[in-house]
Amino acid sequence: MGSFVRRGKTASGAIAVQIVHKRGRRVVGIEHVGSAHDEGQLALLLEAARVRLNAGQQELPLESASGAGRPAGAPVVTGTASLLVWEALASVYSFLGFERVGDDAFRSLVLGRIIEPTSKVDTLRVLAELGVPVPSRSTVTRCVKRVTERDYRARIVDACYAHATRTGALALVLYDLTTLHFETDQEDSLRKVGMSKERRVDPQVTVGLLTDATGFPLDVHLFEGNKAETKTLIPVLSAFRARHGAEDIVVVADAGMLSAANLLALEDAGFEFIVGSRISKAPYDLAEQFETRGNHFADGQTIETTRTMGRGADKRDRRVVYQWSFKRYQHDNRAINKMVERAEKVADGSRPLKKDRFVKFTDTATVVDWSLVERARYLAGLKGFVTNIPEATMTGAQVIAAYHDLYQVERSFRMAKSDLAARPMYHRARPSIEAHLTIVFAALAVSREAQTRTGLSIKKILQILRPLRSATIALNGQEVTAPPLIPDDAQQVIDDLARGGH
Repeated sequence: MGSFVRRGKTASGAIAVQIVHKRGRRVVGIEHVGSAHDEGQLALLLEAARVRLNAGQQELPLESASGAGRPAGAPVVTGTASLLVWEALASVYSFLGFERVGDDAFRSLVLGRIIEPTSKVDTLRVLAELGVPVPSRSTVTRCVKRVTERDYRARIVDACYAHATRTGALALVLYDLTTLHFETDQEDSLRKVGMSKERRVDPQVTVGLLTDATGFPLDVHLFEGNKAETKTLIPVLSAFRARHGAEDIVVVADAGMLSAANLLALEDAGFEFIVGSRISKAPYDLAEQFETRGNHFADGQTIETTRTMGRGADKRDRRVVYQWSFKRYQHDNRAINKMVERAEKVADGSRPLKKDRFVKFTDTATVVDWSLVERARYLAGLKGFVTNIPEATMTGAQVIAAYHDLYQVERSFRMAKSDLAARPMYHRARPSIEAHLTIVFAALAVSREAQTRTGLSIKKILQILRPLRSATIALNGQEVTAPPLIPDDAQQVIDDLARGGH
C-alpha cells in the first residue's frame, strides 16, 4: 500500500490538497487536507500534508546555491521545530511555580532532561533539534554554578510544597532512599562505596526523597554514599517541618528505617509514623496465633498486636498490624523457590557464593539450610507494620493502605533513574552534584504532574507529542510557518496538560 500527496483545482477555482492511499492500482482512501486560494496557503497545506504523510518526520528539500534541484518558485522548508512538546511541558513548569527561579537556562536544562536525558552539554543539541532558543555552553556552566550559589532548590521545594497543599494541609508523607553511582573508582568525603541493592562497588551517594501520597516530590537530600538509612530520616523530616511549619504529619517509610532509636526520635519530635516491620519479628509478635492456629490465615486477614521496643527509660510499646495476603503468599513462595535454587547451586559448587540466603556452612560441607527455608515458607504471605497511631484514629486496614502508598516513592525513584537518567553521574565536586540533583528533582516534579494530568507515562507523552513538528517555509522571498496536523490523541494530551486533565 502506498500514499502520496496530490493537488487539483476545485469547481470554485481553489486548489485542493489531498492525501491519496492506493493498494496496487486501486485507490482505497482519500484524505482531504484543505483548499488553498493563494500560493502561501498552498505552501502551508502541502507542508501539512507532508507532515501527516511522514508521521511528523520532515523531508527537507536540498537546494544548491544556484537553486538547482527544485522548480523556480517552489516552497522550501528552511527549518522545523517541536514546539508543541516544549510549550506543553513549559506550561506545567510555569504552573508549578518554577518560573520564580527566574533563570531561562535552568528551565532549558530541566525541560531538556525530560525530553531527552543526556549530559548538560549535549542538552544544547537536544534544544537545537527541538527548535527552541539554545543557551551557550558558557551560559550553561554559569547556570549550574548559580543553582547552588543562589539555592534554586529552596525555591523549587517551596513551590512543590505549595502545589501539594493547594487543596489542604498534608496528612501523609512518604520517605525512601536510593543510591546514585559514579563512573569512577576514586572515593572522597561524599562519594563513598556503601550498601548497594545492586551490589555495585562503585563510589556512590545516597539520596533521600520525600513525596506526598501520590508520589509528587516534596524535598530531596544528598548524603554520603555510606550513610546508614536510619541516620537520614530524622534530619530530612526535621528540616521539612522547620521549613514549612508542617504539623500533624504521618510519616510512612520502609523497614530499613525501623529501629527503636529512630522511632523514639520520631515520636519525641511529634511525628506519627507507619513503618514496615521486618518479617523475622512475626514469630514473636504472633506467638499466640501460631500456637493456637498455626500459620492458617484468611486472605486479607489482619491481626493486631503489641511489641515492646527499646530499653530502660526509652522502652515503648508499639502497635503492630499484620496482614496475610494470598497474592503476597504466592509472590513470597516464588521468591523462596528462586533463592533455594541458588542455594543448591552454591552447595553443589556450580555457583559462587554471593550473599545468598539459605546457605549454611558445616565443618565438612556447604549445604542448603532447610530449616531456614521451612521458616520462610511458614511466614510467607505475612507483612507487618509498626505505628504509633491509635486504632481509634486509624484502623488496621487504613494503616496498611497508607503504607501501600509507599510504592509511589519507588515509582518516582524509577522515573528519576530511568526516564530522567539521574545516574551515573560524572560530577566530582559537591556543588555540581547538588545542582544535578536539583535539576533532576525539578524534572521529576514536572513529569509527575504531567502524568497526573494525562494519565499517561512521561515516555508515552513524549512519544505522542515530540514527532509533531511545525515547519518554516520560504516562498517567493517570504517565510511562513506551517503548524503540524495534530491527531486526536495528541490534542487530548495537549488539552489535558493545559487544563489539569484527570
